[in-house]
Amino acid sequence: MADIEVSVRDLVDRDRDCTEKALAQMDLRRKINLLIGEWKAAGGGDVLPDVRERVRLRPATTSGSPLRVIARR
Repeated sequence: MADIEVSVRDLVDRDRDCTEKALAQMDLRRKINLLIGEWKAAGGGDVLPDVRERVRLRPATTSGSPLRVIARR
């Protein structure tokens, strides 16, 4: 889904039509919401991680450009 978001932003930045990609993004979000609803209906009660938490848990690599490491933190 992140790939589609990047694609939509790129198309918008270049003033291009992003209808197909945006609809695909909304469809993926709808599917995720349905899956979460099914999970909760089946007894799931854990707190699901959000994006900020997932990024925080991802290890920052020290190889490569130092600017990329700083940008990811």
